[in-house]
Amino acid sequence: MKKVYFKTFGCRTNIYDSQVMMSALSEYEITQNEDEADMIVINSCTVTNGADTHVRSYISGVEKSGSGAKLFLTGCGAHTKGESLLKEGRIHGVFGQSEKEKIDTLLKKEQPFYDPGDLNHIDDMIVDDFVGKSRAFIKIQEGCNFRCSYCIIPFVRGDARSMDESKILEQITRLALNGFGEFILTGTNVGSYGVDTKTSLAQLMKKMSQIRGVRRIRLGSVEPIQITDEFKEILDEPWMEKHMHIALQHTSPTMLKLMNRRNVYKQDRELFEFLANKGFAIGTDFITGHPGETPELWEEAMQNARELPLTHLHAFSYSKRDGTPSAHMKQEVNGKLAKQRLHEIEGLVAQKNYQFRKNSSQPLDVLIESCKDGLYHGLDQHFNKVILSAKEDLVGNWIRVEHYRVEEDTTYANIEV
Repeated sequence: MKKVYFKTFGCRTNIYDSQVMMSALSEYEITQNEDEADMIVINSCTVTNGADTHVRSYISGVEKSGSGAKLFLTGCGAHTKGESLLKEGRIHGVFGQSEKEKIDTLLKKEQPFYDPGDLNHIDDMIVDDFVGKSRAFIKIQEGCNFRCSYCIIPFVRGDARSMDESKILEQITRLALNGFGEFILTGTNVGSYGVDTKTSLAQLMKKMSQIRGVRRIRLGSVEPIQITDEFKEILDEPWMEKHMHIALQHTSPTMLKLMNRRNVYKQDRELFEFLANKGFAIGTDFITGHPGETPELWEEAMQNARELPLTHLHAFSYSKRDGTPSAHMKQEVNGKLAKQRLHEIEGLVAQKNYQFRKNSSQPLDVLIESCKDGLYHGLDQHFNKVILSAKEDLVGNWIRVEHYRVEEDTTYANIEV
């Protein structure tokens, strides 16, 4: 059988989509060794110019290696860069997310092809394993109804639509039986789950928690307005990971309006303080250098960020995406300056994370994910990395760590098993 290697870029939704393709594959062998692959499926990201560059660089690397592997492109980049890569002869086939369950048929095609599919598709495949993962990623919805001025994603993922609840629960049941205990809910806009099916994210999570074997549930990024009163009722549940990632994108009210965001900073701060008082670590998304971000607005944003109880950050400098309103806005910010601002807010939140870990004295519940150079790596209930030394193999195990050492880079522990 010919061997297929899957190279995944971008978000957790792409990780899930790659797993769907692996599960649908029946006439080929999956390999985790890129060098022995006859075919490589590139699940791409296009959220920024940098994401596009990473994909192109990867393709160049494969070409230079002389492996002769046949390349296929899917993911969000299929809709924005697929046709040009196909015309350049660098890719054998391009297909959209809606076509991924036809992977066997697509890989057989002798002639180069472009099959973008549609943006209304909802997955109905049940995934019961995650190759090479100790945590399970569960896609619960697809698409986004928000129209933030800088974002291309709704145009490559479509409008928000929820997965069938029964299939989500069946999938989690199977994965739990296969030994998975931590589940990460993902999607293009996770918090919009249930809006179209008259249910809610909180109701889904309650049902998930009742499945035998489910130990910890974690969310992908949600919007501030999606933390409803109903959702707040589940925050104290023992299965709820003590980490929330809530997308702000900025903390200057003026910039939020320019970005066509729905959140309001004053309310954001009240929400973050409410969650922090409940012991949550809190992460956010942030964009620096968006058009209109004057020095005064940047200083306002940093002052606000200093006041927020932040512990984690997913930030990047603004990247112009053709077809979005922001691409036509004036008062552009120099790219070098945008990077400086990026590093400034990253440094601030890194220090906040260090203080959060130093101020905590509670035991850490760690799921061990990997072993590198004789040390075990895992994530605790606050989504902080923990590195442990131990005499026995711990990969895949849950470990309660009572005594640990907090350093700026990470948390360390030495345990006897």
